[in-house]
Amino acid sequence: MAEAAVTGDPVDSALIPPHGGALVDRLLSREEASARLRALSSAPHLRLDARQVSDVHCLAIGAFSPLHGFMGEADHDGVCQRMRLASGELWPLPVVLAADGDLARGLTTGTEVVLDDAAGRPLAVLTVSEVYRVDLEAEVLASYGTGDGAHPGVAARLAQGPTCIAGEIEALRLPESPFPAHDLTPSQTRQRFAGLGWRTVVAFQTRNPVHRAHEYLQKVALEMVDGLFLQPLVGETKDDDIPAEVRMRCYQVLLAGYYPRDRVVLGTFPAAMRYAGPREAVFHALVRKNYGCTHFIVGRDHAGVGNYYGSYDAQLIFDRLPAADLAITPLRFEHTYWCRVCEGMASRKTCPHPADDHIVLSGTRVRAMLSSGELPPPEFTRPEIAQILVEAVRAG
Repeated sequence: MAEAAVTGDPVDSALIPPHGGALVDRLLSREEASARLRALSSAPHLRLDARQVSDVHCLAIGAFSPLHGFMGEADHDGVCQRMRLASGELWPLPVVLAADGDLARGLTTGTEVVLDDAAGRPLAVLTVSEVYRVDLEAEVLASYGTGDGAHPGVAARLAQGPTCIAGEIEALRLPESPFPAHDLTPSQTRQRFAGLGWRTVVAFQTRNPVHRAHEYLQKVALEMVDGLFLQPLVGETKDDDIPAEVRMRCYQVLLAGYYPRDRVVLGTFPAAMRYAGPREAVFHALVRKNYGCTHFIVGRDHAGVGNYYGSYDAQLIFDRLPAADLAITPLRFEHTYWCRVCEGMASRKTCPHPADDHIVLSGTRVRAMLSSGELPPPEFTRPEIAQILVEAVRAG
């Protein structure tokens, strides 16, 4: 495996330090992976779901630094109760490996378990440090602010169960990516930013197709920093979210026509969406610090779903966090819209006109338009993007 720290690397020294000070690397070389698998021919296997595969991916490449593997009980409880790891580092969401109780009860400290992907192919090795049970109701309430099983993040976590296996991982390989040109690790983005001469970088997290409001926020932020890291999440999302491959086409078309090429990097974030609102906003910010970003855009209802969170709860949570512990700077933006009178994008901070003059479309309305083959207005999204979305909806 590569060295755990990058802060001493001359290529990286001018960039923001990773969370915890060291960029974790848990990916074995091909030779190491082959040797490990040969030595584990009789080891137990655990098949992961899609969300767990995403967690292994993020742990392996250091996106979840300073974590080296799945959390033990002390880290889990500290995160749920205080948003802190046992070491004291700020961390807002548990990263745990839930497993069938019968399988887990047969494991002891030091046992090596092969973690398989959904197709049964070896993905990583976990060395067991602990097997424990969590109060699942308390965990989801702390993480999501609700225990409602209709919440997609809550439902996904409840389905996994309360028995957890803790331990460091060694990744035998990374999951196959449909976007290899953009599947950049934190080490690679840091090298890219340094090569471009960037010292301040703003990150934008999205699970939705980019539209004019997103573009406006990104370009306002670009006025303040050296570069933009546009990093759509490509792990598991809700069934009714636009597929990642469609979203990526939208980003590529937009960047080709409307952004300066030397000031934007497009990369993918392999995590699954948790829909945890305020805590996930902090989670997304800390992860982007690992990728080398100094600023992070937090818009309206960041990482929200339904009506579980207030429109600006994901911004207000940052008021409770010591700036030194967070280190990355959140950029908070109001809800934005096209104003017919202003003839441009605006927010209530910049626009004096009433709501009747604003072009605002709900997600439900946009989906209905796309389903009928109707293009959303250009004030809402660029025509090229709208065309991609219509064709995708028609195709199925």
